[in-house]
Amino acid sequence: MTPERTRVLEFGEERTVGAVLAVFRRGGGDPTTRTEGRWSGTWWVAWPTPDGPVTGRFTQASESRVEVSAWGAGAAWLLEQSYALLGGHDDVTGFVAHHPQVAEAWRRLPGWRVPRSGLVVHSLVPAVIEQKVTGQEAFGGQRRLVYTYGTPAPGPGEELGLVVAPDAAGWAAIPSWEWLRSSVDSARADTIMRALVSPGRLEECVRLPLPDAHRRLRSIRGIGVWTSAETAQRALGDADAVSFGDYHVAKNIGWALVGEEIDDDALAELLEPYAGHRYRVQRLLELVGARRPRRGARMAPRTHLPR
Repeated sequence: MTPERTRVLEFGEERTVGAVLAVFRRGGGDPTTRTEGRWSGTWWVAWPTPDGPVTGRFTQASESRVEVSAWGAGAAWLLEQSYALLGGHDDVTGFVAHHPQVAEAWRRLPGWRVPRSGLVVHSLVPAVIEQKVTGQEAFGGQRRLVYTYGTPAPGPGEELGLVVAPDAAGWAAIPSWEWLRSSVDSARADTIMRALVSPGRLEECVRLPLPDAHRRLRSIRGIGVWTSAETAQRALGDADAVSFGDYHVAKNIGWALVGEEIDDDALAELLEPYAGHRYRVQRLLELVGARRPRRGARMAPRTHLPR
């Protein structure tokens, strides 16, 4: 077993581990994540890094201090990235809460910041899997593929039952029928395959200005504004990347801020005063549970199994 490596992060301001890392959890049964405590406890991740698989443990030591431990070939990489991952480079300058609901969410979550994992493929593939389907269907398919084609997490991660998701080569090697068995239709699977033709160009997005990174992502057929935003929110630390095109986001934000469901055009107008921080508003409201009341039965998951 590769020896454990540890780093202590001092942020000089409140930082809440769980609030930051929760966005990387793809459903309650996600085998790449484990939590002990809700926001301020210990969070575990099992991720593919440029240096290889890693198990990471993030422990809230105090309001402003986080202890990070890592095992596996990617341990040094994760420790180096951990400051940015926990929002260390997120700049809140210019953010003003123009609505009392946003001000209250910001007051309740002063330790949340926009994360920056630096892992584009790791964020992009699940986002494509989640295109135009229910969360239940997407998370179930993602979970099945990770269990089948991922690798046991290094160090204590394996004992915890954590699994490292495939890297770019691993995703690209999945045969077409396995995508279908995991309820991922051919349109989404083909989009992932097109994206993974040049995974290095995707990972280069980390070093590009954000507008250029979005253009590069959206140059791939099948990746639009929503998928690009969902990727940038996690991998690139983009505080302005609103999930336009989402079935719920505009409706939920409209209900939270103006008391009625709205569409994407109205959402763009509503969030205009927050330019540069529009995703910050979206995520803060999500974290405090600001969503419209559900009416009626939820959509049933589909099946894409061959007949």
